Amino acid sequence: MHEVFLLLGSNLGDRQLFLKQAIEHIESEIAPVSKVSSVYETQSWGKTDLPDYLNQVIVLATDLSPQIILHRILNIEHKLGREREEKWGSRTIDIDILFYGDQIINEPGLHIPHQELQKRRFTLEPLAEIAPEWLHPILQKNILQLKSELIDELNVKKI
Repeated sequence: MHEVFLLLGSNLGDRQLFLKQAIEHIESEIAPVSKVSSVYETQSWGKTDLPDYLNQVIVLATDLSPQIILHRILNIEHKLGREREEKWGSRTIDIDILFYGDQIINEPGLHIPHQELQKRRFTLEPLAEIAPEWLHPILQKNILQLKSELIDELNVKKI
């Protein structure tokens, strides 16, 4: 079994409901969720003029391959009304694979660990809450170390 970390985000509609529905779909279509961070409200990253996001990290254990997980995540996003119109655009739900155990995967459309996670406070805050000692397999630093080195100044608050 591989421990899989997913980041959920929503900045359109009933953001709390979209996070809840995403978790329900993940549990029924991928694997039961073993850990759930608090929900954090975050200023939009990349395009700062968009509505604020709600973000949350969840952990699950599965034998499914990362490719199958990605395929199912994309289907869940579609079911929940995700439209991919522009990079960093607003979305009802966004689900990113942060880690798949300690594996390093670089394929077209699939990069694990997530390539930007060490730069993003909205990812590291919830990660540090539930897995502070988790070791980034490329950077060889734990989540608390990455968070302490962070220069991202966006406002991220636990709600």
